[in-house]
Amino acid sequence: MKRTTLIAALLFVSVAAMADEGMWMIHALDQALEKKMQERGLQLSAREIYNADAPGATVADAIVSLGFYCTASVISDEGLLITNHHCAYSDLSDLSTPEKNYLEDGYWAFYRKDEIPLRGKEVFFLKRVLDVTDEVAALKDSLQRAGAPFGSRRLSSLMERKYAARTGLEASLDVMWSGEKYYLSLYKKYTDIRLVGAPPVNVAAFGGDEDNWEWPQHKADFALYRIYDHGEPLHSPWHLRLSQAGFREGDYAMVIGYPGRTDRYSSSYKVDYLERVERPVTNRLRGHQMEIVRKWMDVDPDIRMKYSDWFFSLSNVQEMQEGEVLCFKRFRVVDEKRAQERDLPADILKGLADEYAATEEVELLKTYYRETMVRGIRVAPTMLRMANAKGNKDEIYRRGIAELDPRVEKDLLAYSLEEYFGHIPAHVLGHRQDSLRNRFAGDWKAMSEYLWDHPYELSDFITEVKIADFNALERHTGDLLELTRAYTRALYKDRADKGIVQYPDANSTMRLTYGRVSSLEPWDAVYTSWYSTARGIREKYDPAVHDFAPPADFVTAVAAYDGPVNFLTDNDITGGNSGSPVLNARGELIGLAFDGNKESLASDASYTPDYNKCVCVDIRYILWILRDYAGLERVLRELE
Repeated sequence: MKRTTLIAALLFVSVAAMADEGMWMIHALDQALEKKMQERGLQLSAREIYNADAPGATVADAIVSLGFYCTASVISDEGLLITNHHCAYSDLSDLSTPEKNYLEDGYWAFYRKDEIPLRGKEVFFLKRVLDVTDEVAALKDSLQRAGAPFGSRRLSSLMERKYAARTGLEASLDVMWSGEKYYLSLYKKYTDIRLVGAPPVNVAAFGGDEDNWEWPQHKADFALYRIYDHGEPLHSPWHLRLSQAGFREGDYAMVIGYPGRTDRYSSSYKVDYLERVERPVTNRLRGHQMEIVRKWMDVDPDIRMKYSDWFFSLSNVQEMQEGEVLCFKRFRVVDEKRAQERDLPADILKGLADEYAATEEVELLKTYYRETMVRGIRVAPTMLRMANAKGNKDEIYRRGIAELDPRVEKDLLAYSLEEYFGHIPAHVLGHRQDSLRNRFAGDWKAMSEYLWDHPYELSDFITEVKIADFNALERHTGDLLELTRAYTRALYKDRADKGIVQYPDANSTMRLTYGRVSSLEPWDAVYTSWYSTARGIREKYDPAVHDFAPPADFVTAVAAYDGPVNFLTDNDITGGNSGSPVLNARGELIGLAFDGNKESLASDASYTPDYNKCVCVDIRYILWILRDYAGLERVLRELE
């Protein structure tokens, strides 16, 4: 296997075709893309995958967005949904109590009446995508002539209200390539969503954050919901069929979902800043915060229940961004970006270079402030609400700390204070902060105890120096946002002039990515298989480590299972694809996408051929759990 080279970066269109790069807009599956997919083995036509004029008759009609943070699929004609367990993590955490801990014990609704309604849950079915580029341009021009606001928020508001009123559907205006194209997506929304089932967390997330982004993995990362319409299960006109026939390395694989965000049109200057300045700081701070929280979670089950959701999000981001920096360096992404910039306008490149140089120092200060005083302590949102409240601040405080543990919070606060005062220059500190620094003279634990016992002072402390106050230190040479937009448009036009077929950055719109079931060679002379089995669960089992210690009844059951657990494909995915169906050549469900590998973690900025993998849970493992472990026969009958 060969590493990405400078030549490969310049000729990325042919490489991309070989490596199946691309998150293609579902409504833009043209004949050329259809031909490439069929050459890979697809047995469907593009119009069998998506066809807005044939409602309820295509594969895409069964795939939904879960609040635009995850993807799910309809797998029965009674509105049964399947997604990832980690997409249901917050729901399970919110429902859990010391008496009924659905995260630790799992949950199975053996009867329809046991399906649990979830507050605030929304599911969106895509109905149609419209190209409204010309209409938006005309609207923007008319607003500008009239002297009215014409920014992106104003344009989105007017367009979305117009199409929502016209169609009765949810409307979302989506900007592509920084304004080169505008698309209007129309959705049917459902809000009565109920929990049907989920395995225990150390079955679903076996291996925990230690195995996260690794391969091989052995996770049962799935959960079941059901959509209700007017109090009855939704009778969906189309649902995915499940395949238990199995598959082999090299077989066609297709993922359809709602990837959240990529930044593949980012400049070399941005990647350099992230690699060299911001990410090392955030990764170090978050890593230590994880150590603090993990220490308490390991000694107190109540703390584990209160902090598991927060810790899960923290660890996922920290490990992902830590791997991102390593991959930026390993695959020389800055050099790749510089190569693609050779033919771009010199004034745009100089403007970006000057702006990043002028703002680097203050952006680092903002990072320290944000990662310590705002994001680094869970009580911070409550403190900010208190600072801005005009009513009963005591009630805000009481409610805000109800689900927190003072021991954890004071440890997090002490660490945040040490890092904050260690990196924010004295002349930027407010009077109160400077006074406390002198009073406690580096005794961060004592300062933490004092501030925790005086919440009004903590609230004032956090808000005394805001990010905006750092702006006085900046030496702007231009508008970074506008320069970035100009760069994206210039890169888009440069590629278009060269005949390169392009897909826009992910932005939570429905996308398709195609590829194959594939093995992985992460390093020279290292080969890993394309699938894992239950043997790995038995090998890794450790009753002394929570993440490797499933419940005893599962350990007994899995001793008799020798089938597949997880597998790899080379589909191009990112956050938001979690829960996306992995489909075979006939459009049948063979698994769920739930993770990437650590060698793929530069993929928000750059796709690396042969290294970017999609980690999936095998549908056969899911069905085995439903049948032999959970005994959820009514759902199995529903799945035919």
